[in-house]
Amino acid sequence: MPLQNRVTPQGDIIATPHRGMFTGNRGIIHDPATRTLLRRRWASRAWLTCVCEFRGRRRKVMGGRSWTELFFLDEATAFAAGHRPCFFCRRDDANRFRKAWEDGNGISNVHADDIDSVLHRERLDGKAKRLHALPMRLKQLPDGAMVQAGEASFLIAKCRALRWSPAGYREAQGLIESAMLLTPPSTLRALVAGYRPVLHGSAL
Repeated sequence: MPLQNRVTPQGDIIATPHRGMFTGNRGIIHDPATRTLLRRRWASRAWLTCVCEFRGRRRKVMGGRSWTELFFLDEATAFAAGHRPCFFCRRDDANRFRKAWEDGNGISNVHADDIDSVLHRERLDGKAKRLHALPMRLKQLPDGAMVQAGEASFLIAKCRALRWSPAGYREAQGLIESAMLLTPPSTLRALVAGYRPVLHGSAL
């Protein structure tokens, strides 16, 4: 039976047999004895996106009293949920993201904690996912942006809207109406400034 550790674009954590391209964490939010989640869904403002393999290290998922391993279909999904690249295992990507985040938001010399503070305000509305109004037309959104319409989440890639699922993306059927932005606005501006997230193969 799959563990409850897969993150959706809405930031929910679900159980699914499908694997993700990235792992990450929000601090310790599980019980290692039962390998199940606690009631809280974050224990740190640093919501990270990490590589699944780093220097040959292997972790037993939810097996210890360390950070809770979460998984994401791709980096666009992690961004939509409110995560950012890890400065330890993804230093080059994290530095590129920070530079784009600074350029897009008109800020200089930011630290990871500064980005985390902004993202924390943008990703949550109380305990729920915060949705934002679209700052531009749907097809003008940069590659990697994600939106919510009704119960469905959509990735924008090459001016196409692709419906998200735990297994991957597929072409949207019909028009998408009343869409709201899932990707935090400050991250969206980093995408506009040139950061290119890693997308699942089904989006390419």
